[in-house]
Amino acid sequence: MKLKMALPHFVAIICLSLVAVCTARPFYPLPSKTSHPNKQPLQTSRPYNIAHRGSNGEIPEETTAAYMRAIEEGTDFIETDILSSRDGVLICFHDVILDYITDIVDHKEFADRKRTYEVQGHNMTGFFTVDFTLKELKQLRVKQRCSFRDQQYNGKFPIITFEEFISIALDAARVVGIYPEIKNPVFINQHVKWPGGKRFEDKFVETLKKYEYKGSYMSEHWLKQPIFIQSFAPTSLVYTSNLTDSPKILLIDDINIPTQDTNQSYWEITSNAYLDYIKDYVVGIGPWKDTVVPVVNNYLQTPTDLVAKAHSHNLQVHPYTYRNENKFLVYNFHQDPYEEYDYWINKIGIDGLFTDFTGSLHNFQEWTSPLSKNGRDNNRASKLLEQISLLISSYKNG
Repeated sequence: MKLKMALPHFVAIICLSLVAVCTARPFYPLPSKTSHPNKQPLQTSRPYNIAHRGSNGEIPEETTAAYMRAIEEGTDFIETDILSSRDGVLICFHDVILDYITDIVDHKEFADRKRTYEVQGHNMTGFFTVDFTLKELKQLRVKQRCSFRDQQYNGKFPIITFEEFISIALDAARVVGIYPEIKNPVFINQHVKWPGGKRFEDKFVETLKKYEYKGSYMSEHWLKQPIFIQSFAPTSLVYTSNLTDSPKILLIDDINIPTQDTNQSYWEITSNAYLDYIKDYVVGIGPWKDTVVPVVNNYLQTPTDLVAKAHSHNLQVHPYTYRNENKFLVYNFHQDPYEEYDYWINKIGIDGLFTDFTGSLHNFQEWTSPLSKNGRDNNRASKLLEQISLLISSYKNG
């Protein structure tokens, strides 16, 4: 009885201690100081699990919590979008405006910051990241983008910087890659100026070099700190190729959306001639998945030849975005995301998947992939077979 009475007091003390620790120092340290000398290596025997803005199907996107959840769930790469604050600090945020997924409207002190700018050929009105300093952005809190997803974490997490994002990957107990996007480079270069005439892309690569991200795809150094640099802007990728040999991915939008910097059509940038040109600068493409397999009335149509064309030019294909909810699953998959994974991995033959639900993809791959050459995978499989054998044995004996 005394133990039962004492337990709540003990729990309260523990909780207060945790609060004290969390308020005594930043939630996430910079630079990374955690040491994991014998990290489990990146798996390279199956398509990459790319955590699209973190595990954002569960937790508000591009937050520390979303990325840490994705790592816990087994992702290979954590993906982010890089923009800039007014004072030139690179941040992790998807939209050029803050309106959709932050509490900016609750901050009356910023009410006069609303602006209208041209973005990719269209006028857009809102609160733009480029009109706020990092200190001001840190006062905001992020919320879940989709109303049909868990709302309990709204208002709990701040916007993070590119350096904070990198530290999350480096501090993981196993090798976790990063997959940052050079987001809206034309717009950012128009509105943010760095000393010495440096461009957005220069600051982006400087940050990567500060944390020793370098090396061509599958090189010894790349395997220690894996990275893919992505962008919808071909000129940014070409420019960046002169700054770093880290592998790059050309993102490809829907068939009716031209490239944001060169105004090229979908058909032009997916032609054999263009793929033959761009392969000198990138190792793969990241297309919107409906351009790989068109969808009509929520049914799959005949796949295009985009994957075959890309592979014939020795380019990987990492489509986006895979989501578990029924509203995103075509009827062919019978409301089962595992059927979707099976179709894309085993029938279409893609090399990586951007997903909002990293845990689901990881579980599917663990359960369905053949035994890896990696010793750890073999050991895990052996233990599983041993457990099955014991269960069968106990059933027979019983």
